[in-house]
Amino acid sequence: MEWKETNNKLSASFEFENFTEAFAFMTEVAFAAERHNHHPNWSNVWNTVEIELTTHDAGNIVTEKDHKLAEDISELYAKYRPED
Repeated sequence: MEWKETNNKLSASFEFENFTEAFAFMTEVAFAAERHNHHPNWSNVWNTVEIELTTHDAGNIVTEKDHKLAEDISELYAKYRPED
């Protein structure tokens, strides 16, 4: 898993064993987003979660706020897929 910064968005794709695991991850990300007061654009199809981060208050560009949330999301993902 690698975050990519393109078109003023920080994005990554996360793959899981199944839908339940993907949904559990999304729940944990939701709590992290609340702590950061910064909420992702995301989607989930079966075992894959796609996340895009951008700071709306800064004109929809990538800021330090996005990088900090991305770091926390990566740490959460490591619990599910430590080999990535």
